[in-house]
Amino acid sequence: MDSSRKSLRKLIAPLAVFMWCIAATLNAQPENLELVKKKADAKLREAVNGVSGAMGFVAFDLVRGDRFAMNEQLVFPQASAIKILILMEVFMQVHKGKIKFSDLLWVEKKKQAAGSGVLSELGDHSSQLSIRDLCVLMIVLSDNTATNMLLDVIGIGNVNQTLRSLGLTKTKVQRRMLDQAASVRGDENLSTPAEAARIMEILFKGEFINRAVCDDLLSILKKPKGGAIQSAMPPDVPVAFKPGGLSGVTTEWAIVYLEGLPFVVVVMENYAVGDEADRATKKIAAILYEYYSRIATATKYGTYVEPRLLKETVK
Repeated sequence: MDSSRKSLRKLIAPLAVFMWCIAATLNAQPENLELVKKKADAKLREAVNGVSGAMGFVAFDLVRGDRFAMNEQLVFPQASAIKILILMEVFMQVHKGKIKFSDLLWVEKKKQAAGSGVLSELGDHSSQLSIRDLCVLMIVLSDNTATNMLLDVIGIGNVNQTLRSLGLTKTKVQRRMLDQAASVRGDENLSTPAEAARIMEILFKGEFINRAVCDDLLSILKKPKGGAIQSAMPPDVPVAFKPGGLSGVTTEWAIVYLEGLPFVVVVMENYAVGDEADRATKKIAAILYEYYSRIATATKYGTYVEPRLLKETVK
């Protein structure tokens, strides 16, 4: 009985959030809201156009679908943001029974990769780590050795097959971490702002395998780490995200758990100059938070009230 009640609450909670936001905007002043959105959009475009490289982004709230985008179909290298897809495939194979989170793998010198992480500093065949622990290291420390060890287990081809099954045609995993020879050949890990945002939406809505799997996966993406989007948020707002960076490339995929109006934001740039992309990404995230937080707490006439009061209107 208790488990049934818990399952029912999980089903009702998203509906309650949806009804909350619908009630808050029902009979709202569309002309006024459009003015507010146009101003936010102008600020976002100014941030994107202010960088020297090519930048694209997508953002939308996960309740009403209120959306901003620019250059969303451009293809960009993904750097370490691609590790979200590797994490998804690990969960897929665990779900299918092909592997277990508890399976142990040796850290071997032949598999160690330079760059971010700590496993490259360990001795040859002196330590074993579980697949679950490797997933955490891959996301939290962006450990390249952990990533390559996981890729050896799950197979790059399987990652791409799962992506195709989700209807994603421009997102591809084509090389291991820090394989510069593959990168020179053009075998790059790729995606677009639009498809990356769709992936984050799928995870948020519980549409990858099942709700429980998505929640578990997102719990890893929520673990503390550095990122431009997360740094633009108040400390009490959870963010599930993974940033990535290579020479000339900056990416970040995120779900911001704003109370009442959670939203996705994905930002990508290549041909970058200095730290322009990081500064622009942080600016974009701050503009979006300001916009969506106003919408989340506004009555139909644009006055701000405590979120709990808006919730009470749908009881």
